[in-house]
Amino acid sequence: MSRAIEWILLGAASCLSIMVGVRWHKPARVGPWILLAGAIAGLAIGDIFYAIDAEGTAEAFYLAMFLLVAAALVQFTRVGSLLGDRARLIDLLAASCTTLLVVWVFLIGDQGNIGKISAADVIGDLVLVAVAVRLVLAAGRNVSASLLLAGSVGMLASDIIYPLAEGPISEAGYVVLYLAWGLAALHPSMKRLTEPMPPSPTQWRGHWAVLLCASVATPPTVLLIEALNGGVRDGVVIAVVGGLTLLLTITRLADSISQNSRAAARERALRIASGALVAAADQHAVEEAVHAAVGQLLPATSVLFATDNHELVESGLSTEPTGAGPGRRSWLVNEDGDDGTLICPLWLEPMAVARPSGGALIVTARREVLAVTHDALEVLAGQAAMALDRIMLVEAVGRRDSDQYLRTVISNTAELMLVIDEDQRIRYASPAVRKLLGQELSPLATLTDLVHPDDQSPVRRAFQSNGDGKLFCALLRSDETQILVEATYRDLREDRLVQGYVVTMRNVTDGRDPQEQHPHRDHVDELPAWVNRRSAQHKFRY
Repeated sequence: MSRAIEWILLGAASCLSIMVGVRWHKPARVGPWILLAGAIAGLAIGDIFYAIDAEGTAEAFYLAMFLLVAAALVQFTRVGSLLGDRARLIDLLAASCTTLLVVWVFLIGDQGNIGKISAADVIGDLVLVAVAVRLVLAAGRNVSASLLLAGSVGMLASDIIYPLAEGPISEAGYVVLYLAWGLAALHPSMKRLTEPMPPSPTQWRGHWAVLLCASVATPPTVLLIEALNGGVRDGVVIAVVGGLTLLLTITRLADSISQNSRAAARERALRIASGALVAAADQHAVEEAVHAAVGQLLPATSVLFATDNHELVESGLSTEPTGAGPGRRSWLVNEDGDDGTLICPLWLEPMAVARPSGGALIVTARREVLAVTHDALEVLAGQAAMALDRIMLVEAVGRRDSDQYLRTVISNTAELMLVIDEDQRIRYASPAVRKLLGQELSPLATLTDLVHPDDQSPVRRAFQSNGDGKLFCALLRSDETQILVEATYRDLREDRLVQGYVVTMRNVTDGRDPQEQHPHRDHVDELPAWVNRRSAQHKFRY
């Protein structure tokens, strides 16, 4: 009875450790750890029944323990998890099942044990050890994975040694199992075992294909051998193993078909998005194409397409990679919980340099989904960046051609005309303007540089407002004389080819008093300050 109490305490402590570790570290998926806790509980209950000499009931709980452990290991191989090579694990399990069948039929037979050692328990332990070794190789230097392997090795050692020499020392392996698996859940590295990661495509290997084919062919071969030797004695075992092997093989094929289907869907979505981005004529069309492509690639919680870093700052997101080395094309933020936010900067492909204005594609979805589709999202962001830059360059070329056409058409006209950008930088000035001012304009000159200091503030206010208008201002010539002009401007900032203001001016100073040139005296306040101050001096001529 004292041994039963010891197993109760060990099992309860190990299960409690796993639950505490899950609560503390909050792994991406808790399913595998809950199944491990259930397996330990099944083993502990089996040990309790074994201690009170109820071996039949104990064996049932031991079998349940193996099933729960197998389910937990399969959970570790879900898409996007650390052990992404699920196909190799299925091949290994199929081979183990058929090996167990051969050992049972041809070595054990009616004996049930090899000496006192249970062959079924040993083979099941070997399967667990093999899968744990594969988990350790995939995780690298991971303490939790190493502890899971240590517990599996301890159970294998006790299953071999205990039937030969019963005692506390031979039961130490079971104690190692309880302690190691409990500590594996308490260590912080347990999060990595279920952390979403990009799955690597499974390469076709001839020896693995041969192993799977041999596993499928073994049950009917064993059945044929027994039938030829005078009778089928293990038909039920052969049928069960054959069914399991067939189920594993179908799962293997289903996984391959699913992976190919997802890859084809991603390729189709990117192909459709590429066509839409090539045909896009403005930024709104690019945004629509990107949102449609993201909707086809994954079930996203939210999608933000920011064309510059200003939108990122307004959204409270970082414009620099967090914890990423140079050349990183995307990074995750807000990784707490099941959802994550992937930021894919708008890169110029294939030059791999950032756009001067920045910007990014921000997608929020489940972390394991982002891990699978982040490559496709990076490609989509690069294509969107090229589409935006193509539109910008086409518009710039259009504006340049438009300005060149304007220069050619009005090269000999006396019309005073300016085309200025939103920041009042002069993009084009007609020859009559340069002739009137008596100087060539600097490439970086603005309209306020040409205006008398007293009139600069009204000019700035006029061009900071929206819409068309008219204003009076005084221009400074190269000989420091002043020219009063009536400027009529049109707000064409929304025009795709102009994107600025078109200003036409009329000289109202030649040989007349400004008051005479502008007869509507009720609008005299609109005249420049220097005109209002001197308008009473009729002897002064502009």
